[in-house]
Amino acid sequence: MQLNVGIIGATGYAGAELTRIVLGHPQTAELHLSSVSFEGEAIETVYPNFLGNTKKIIGGLKKAEEVIEAADVVFASLPHGVGEDFAKTCVEKSKPFIDLSADFRFGADDRTFAAWYGKGYRYPELRRRSAYGLPELNRNAIRRLAASGAVIIGNPGCYPTAATLGAMPALARGLAGDGAVIVDAASGVTGGGREPARAYHYPECADNVSPYKVGCHRHTPEISRAFSGIRGAPCPVIFTPHLAPVNRGILATIYIPLADAPAFLPKEAAPRPPSKEIAAQAEALHAVYAEFYKDEPFVRVLPFGAAASTNRVRQSNYCDISVHVDQSGSTLIVASAIDNMVKGAAGQAVQNMNIIFGFEESAGLTAIPALF
Repeated sequence: MQLNVGIIGATGYAGAELTRIVLGHPQTAELHLSSVSFEGEAIETVYPNFLGNTKKIIGGLKKAEEVIEAADVVFASLPHGVGEDFAKTCVEKSKPFIDLSADFRFGADDRTFAAWYGKGYRYPELRRRSAYGLPELNRNAIRRLAASGAVIIGNPGCYPTAATLGAMPALARGLAGDGAVIVDAASGVTGGGREPARAYHYPECADNVSPYKVGCHRHTPEISRAFSGIRGAPCPVIFTPHLAPVNRGILATIYIPLADAPAFLPKEAAPRPPSKEIAAQAEALHAVYAEFYKDEPFVRVLPFGAAASTNRVRQSNYCDISVHVDQSGSTLIVASAIDNMVKGAAGQAVQNMNIIFGFEESAGLTAIPALF
């Protein structure tokens, strides 16, 4: 099967990444692109990296309605609260709609979406056709919906992707104890989008790492929703994002209180170096993660003792995970690294397309990370 693919919002950073990946996909025939800001222009005039690689692109940047009409599957890389009309049209035309905004990430939970994004649902009934698009969590649900008709995918946020993949084995296997799971994460500046803002201006962000939206980042409810669903019980989350002076990548460090304090838990208050028992505990937890993800094409549990790093996943759809334990043995520490533009956005969206159409899940996504 060869697909005609449409991308609405093709000139934002995530839209441009979608264009780059879809152009190299072995099962795409035509690519139709839309942009309000650059309507009528050619994509290579906006992003010169596409020069000489536009054979599949039909025409210049079009209206969204033209893209939907010409495509077999439609991606939308738009601001939050904008995509519902396009989703409705796609459902009516029996075409899958893969949305990179937050509009379909919360299912029927209009209240949470409105509280954090300032808008209610216009067409709440569309959520009956939608699935949260984290393949490692929701692959079977995506397949079932796709088999029964047009499906809408709420592509996860970049921070929730890194956090959920890092915490999922511990939550699913009942390893997490009481108390909040803490997620500390740093992202590259592309996470702020293509529109310039002072925080992403070079003199502001170079040689600087700083937290932002502390205690109130709107990815918090998405992370909490995913964690609670996996655990099968409410899971409080403390999430703090940081802006790092890099273009791409997210590194999330996740602190998970363990359910059972080991018998060798030190009684003294002062920290001490990890013991042989705690090293063995860490190896056992690493084995749980390795077993959990052994069949996942894009999650790499690193060898025991290694640490996840953003440069080892750059421009790839991989999530690298490393597993550690604190010196007392009471807290599991997981480091999770992704490229925020690929596994955190465009690559994951293409992964969802592959699932919907029954392609090899890794089709178009086999690029080896660019280490430098």
